Amino acid sequence: MRHPEYAYLDLLRYILDHGVKKEDRTGTGTISIFGYQMRFDLSKGFPLLTTKRIPFKLVASELLWFIKGDTNIRYLLEHNNHIWDEWAFKKWVESEEYDGPDMTDFGLRAAQDEEFAKIVDEQMKIFHEKVLTDDAFAEKYGDLGPVYGKQWRSWPGVNGETIDQLKNVIEQIKRNPNSRRLIVSAWNPAEVEDMALPPCHTLFQFYVAEGKLSCQLYQRSADVFLGVPFNIASYALLTHLIARECGLEAGEFIHSFGDTHIYLNHLNQVKEQLSRKPRPLPTLKINPEKKSVFDIELDDLSIEGYDPHPTIKAPVAV
Repeated sequence: MRHPEYAYLDLLRYILDHGVKKEDRTGTGTISIFGYQMRFDLSKGFPLLTTKRIPFKLVASELLWFIKGDTNIRYLLEHNNHIWDEWAFKKWVESEEYDGPDMTDFGLRAAQDEEFAKIVDEQMKIFHEKVLTDDAFAEKYGDLGPVYGKQWRSWPGVNGETIDQLKNVIEQIKRNPNSRRLIVSAWNPAEVEDMALPPCHTLFQFYVAEGKLSCQLYQRSADVFLGVPFNIASYALLTHLIARECGLEAGEFIHSFGDTHIYLNHLNQVKEQLSRKPRPLPTLKINPEKKSVFDIELDDLSIEGYDPHPTIKAPVAV
């Protein structure tokens, strides 16, 4: 049987073989395709990539942050998660209150200049400390605007009320599993401009058949080397958690893409990853005492049997 991870590795190869060069918002440049789909049978193991190490605790803490409806990076920093740092940091260094070294295009410059990267690290440490210890600063610069958690749990309604999409969809799965409306959307046109980063994973839909819960994600924009491995594991975890609460088995995770790209400064890393052979997928463990997805904490989640190849580092395009 072909290893499930080849669904992802085949995507990397397909972009290298068929992608076109495009300019992008970050100024980095990409090789891009439009439209692609991967499928993962969740009964074959938890799809945490093995051809490079993916830190499960970062995946899990980010997902729990979404589930809590949180939009401030303080929770992430408290759990040593720095996935969203650059977007919040950018908000601070572009403000009138910032009086440190020039941080213009800090992401690109740090990737090209080791000395400047050290300066960025120093300023980032200052930023972290302020977010963690100063409530007013955290509220102003740690908040990313109405990103995923806000849309999942507090979508603004027309009459001033809010809609808890995630809670509603779980109740629908329990009450009417054959519904074709088991959808959660993060793309809110009225609030996109207020978000630090408009949602890349924009909409997901659940499907129940033969006692199994499957999930399909539509991702409008996909950083395939850095971002997509996290997205695969995150939505697989979400599917497991909701299936468990609803008394179902986890079925498939289907990942559908719009603009699917590899950044030009990730090409060497991609080639290194493609040279590696996948290893057995790990197993997900969930605290059996926690029944509701809304009660899960980070310590309730773990994986067993994970023996990946080493980490492959690459710069984030901001």
